[in-house]
Amino acid sequence: QVQLVESGGGLVQAGGSRGLSCAASGIIYGIDAMGWYRQAPGKQRELVAFVSSGGSTNYADSVKGRFTISRDNAKNTVYLQMSSLKLEDTAVYYCNAGVYTKYGRREYWGQGTQVTVSS
Repeated sequence: QVQLVESGGGLVQAGGSRGLSCAASGIIYGIDAMGWYRQAPGKQRELVAFVSSGGSTNYADSVKGRFTISRDNAKNTVYLQMSSLKLEDTAVYYCNAGVYTKYGRREYWGQGTQVTVSS
């Protein structure tokens, strides 16, 4: 059974920084793209950033220049470093990964971690 476990959420002041991490565990043959999504109250879940297995990255326009996504393939872990946080960054952040097991490829989601930006 594959699990994605996030950590690092919490309360942070506007303009501050916060780092999130998400580790995949289980019998994993490989992982392709890993990403972060977020969902604010009353809004749809949106892509924040993703990183390919080769390290290529892509960001939502709203976070470009402020957030950095990275991954450690040896640890099956993806990170999101957030800086210059704004009130509108408040959301539940979810990690996502395309994971290969003996059953084939499937997308997995973390349980979500709350990030609250205060003024």
